[in-house]
Amino acid sequence: MPGENLSRDEAQERAALLSVDGYEVSLDLRSAVGTAEAGARTFRSVTTIRFRCSEPGAATFADLIAPSVTAVSLNGRDLDPGEVFDGTRIRLEDLAAENELVVDAQCAYSRTGEGMHRFVDPEDGETYLYTQYEPADSRRVFANFEQPDLKAPFRFEARAPEGWVVWSNGVGELTDGVWKFAETKPISTYITAIVAGPYHYVTDGYSRTFDDGTTLEIPLGAMCRKGLAPHFDADDVFLVTKQGLDFFHDHFDYPYPFGKYDQAFVPEYNLGAMENPGLVTFREEYIFRGKVTQASYEGRANVVLHEMAHMWFGDLVTMEWWDDLWLKESFADFMGAFALVGATRFKDGWITFANRRKAWAYRADQLPSTHPVTADIRDLQDAKLNFDGITYAKGASVLKQLVAYVGQDAFLEGARRYFKRNAYGNTRLGDLLSALEETSGRDLATWSRAWLQTAGVNSLTPQVILGADGRVAELSVLQEAAESHPELRPHRVAVGLYRRETRPDGETGPLVRYARVETDVDGPRTVVGELAGADAPELVLVNDDDLTYCKIRFDETSLATLRELLGDITDPLARALCWSALWNLTRDGLMPARDFVGLVLRFAGRESDIGVLQTLHAWADSALTHYVAPDWRETGGRLLAEGALKELRLAEPGSQHQLAWARFFAAVASGPDDLRLLQDLLDGTAKIDGLDVDQELRWALLEPLAAHGVADESALAAELARDDTASGKRHQVRCLAARPSAAVKAQAWAQVVESDTLSNALVEATIAGFSQASQRELIAPYADKYFAAIERIWAERSIQIGMDVVRGLFPSLRDSQETLDATDAWLAAHESAAPALRRLVLEARDDLARALRGQRHDAGTAG
Repeated sequence: MPGENLSRDEAQERAALLSVDGYEVSLDLRSAVGTAEAGARTFRSVTTIRFRCSEPGAATFADLIAPSVTAVSLNGRDLDPGEVFDGTRIRLEDLAAENELVVDAQCAYSRTGEGMHRFVDPEDGETYLYTQYEPADSRRVFANFEQPDLKAPFRFEARAPEGWVVWSNGVGELTDGVWKFAETKPISTYITAIVAGPYHYVTDGYSRTFDDGTTLEIPLGAMCRKGLAPHFDADDVFLVTKQGLDFFHDHFDYPYPFGKYDQAFVPEYNLGAMENPGLVTFREEYIFRGKVTQASYEGRANVVLHEMAHMWFGDLVTMEWWDDLWLKESFADFMGAFALVGATRFKDGWITFANRRKAWAYRADQLPSTHPVTADIRDLQDAKLNFDGITYAKGASVLKQLVAYVGQDAFLEGARRYFKRNAYGNTRLGDLLSALEETSGRDLATWSRAWLQTAGVNSLTPQVILGADGRVAELSVLQEAAESHPELRPHRVAVGLYRRETRPDGETGPLVRYARVETDVDGPRTVVGELAGADAPELVLVNDDDLTYCKIRFDETSLATLRELLGDITDPLARALCWSALWNLTRDGLMPARDFVGLVLRFAGRESDIGVLQTLHAWADSALTHYVAPDWRETGGRLLAEGALKELRLAEPGSQHQLAWARFFAAVASGPDDLRLLQDLLDGTAKIDGLDVDQELRWALLEPLAAHGVADESALAAELARDDTASGKRHQVRCLAARPSAAVKAQAWAQVVESDTLSNALVEATIAGFSQASQRELIAPYADKYFAAIERIWAERSIQIGMDVVRGLFPSLRDSQETLDATDAWLAAHESAAPALRRLVLEARDDLARALRGQRHDAGTAG
């Protein structure tokens, strides 16, 4: 991997030297057909680049990662590939003012989801191709200048096996056996795209007439593997797509600029989705093979809208270098939720944002690798790791705070000016801020320094002093920051006061908000004068309505109220914010983890929002796995299983809540009776009214049976025969690796660590099955093997596989001081290791240290 890196300094030097006029790329994909083993490993790629040089006679390089180069020509002069190509770069010397570079190469098909990924469907033997490039893998498919600020128009053509269809960013047509595509607008290399194969393809259209009388027609398409066609609800994808296009046209005042709008759901995808203009790619798991909850449909809609927002934030206007990745990802994350609530049926999108997305941000912002939203990205490895909770979710949260700070109208008008001034260009932080300053009339320099250029998360805690009359004499908000990141930021917040409602019959009712003030919090202590004289609250919720980005804390009265009345809060967003705050208290070692488990057991059954419920299930499982004292795990697991089964039986038959509880019960089941019930549900000898045990749920029931030694290899083979699909194969591989056997673990380890034959999807599935919380002793011996292997893995494998292995196989389940010491020893002995690798190990170490602190707190407060 080091030879494939590109530094920011190199990119800046090349950008100062070159400007690119256009690319012509010709691919021959006819070698792709055949079985996974028999198919060719390479395809022919011929690229012509026309570019100018500001310093004739200078030297530079083009990027290409390929097994071999057949020919290189610069300005009609043939160059010796053996001399100018080193496997990752093509050296170019004695440049003219105007240049033409032609590169004829043999590029490799990928099995790791990077470059030109090739997938053979085990169900029908069909082969499917797609590309994935961000941040810098288009050089695996064609020669180029791989950096975001060297934009250019692209013209692609491709030869493909007979019967295939090929798609790219522009409209394509088949002429004399060649798929030829319309030239794109100037775009960056990383958002070009090719999808090819016998995909199932559905079409629709979008039309919009603007106030000036002009009409925009956008052809819409959506595709997936033929094996998934029976499950493909393209109509719902098109519905959200049209709603999103209307919403962004209403708010951005800049028509969608890239012609058609295809959306491809592709196999073995590393990401959620990618914003290639005119050809957005998604992981095919967004096509649901079985019954799922509304949270899954909401999640898919959010991703569709996130990628659509990129058409403006990222594709039309692109950051100059990856330091300003937030200029596209933070905005897309914010706009995804903004459009979700404003344009679709998912009106509770901000609840999901507060509960799920921000939890991701809070974790990332407390790691030793935390960074400002505008990060210091030295090279491509830094860039790859910065697609994280800070760049996405914290950045989006900061933008939500900015909207509260400058006003929605000023924010959107600033965005409109930003698009029009910088269309098809590249920008930095200051370009956006200057537009927003114009429209809001505010000086954003101080705001930017506090929110975009410093790291860390603040904690806001209410302090209530009651007067002799029992009313609020003074209410203030205390702000704290970690010693490592001491910045105290300005916050625009809402402070809500809650108390039990008194019914006409004198009985107490639910917890409701009876007072709310929106105010500016700045510095260590802010008095909220408007709340003086209010009735005494039972609960004070700082950051009510989730306007800012902070960790909410509680005063003693409020925390006591939540312990008794959390389920009585009527507002679902307020309730979600309280759950999130309680989880942060647990992760920070300020609340015993068993208390959080108890709150979930007591109140989760009353949670109306299905997304929040599923998040609570994940948090409770994490609390049991990582944060409770080891001697309470068995008790906690039994209590969670009992509680989950109780709620499963109480849930409305056929409801999404019933499905969520069924999946959670399977996740925590461990006792003989629980496992017997899972087996009986699989066999059909037991039934729960309304619960449809479809194929996806069958695999969810099988994994714990495999992990506890109840389902053996033959049972898993029989299930694969029942579901002999690509999805079924991934499930089977995960379940096989989950079995409680030393031989099984040795085989799984060898397949992932000692071999590179597995695809990215099967690597992910094997790692997931290998690491079972119920098998701590069985996998403990692999801790030493992990530290011995990771530097080699990082050097030899692709960065995606390297990340999967380093993160997924870290011995977090051997949660002891011994493991922490071993991690520290590796870090001390490998100070010169790749910074990105050290970052991953440091993050894993921090999670482990946090878990050990939580366990000590849980043990110390047990009684």
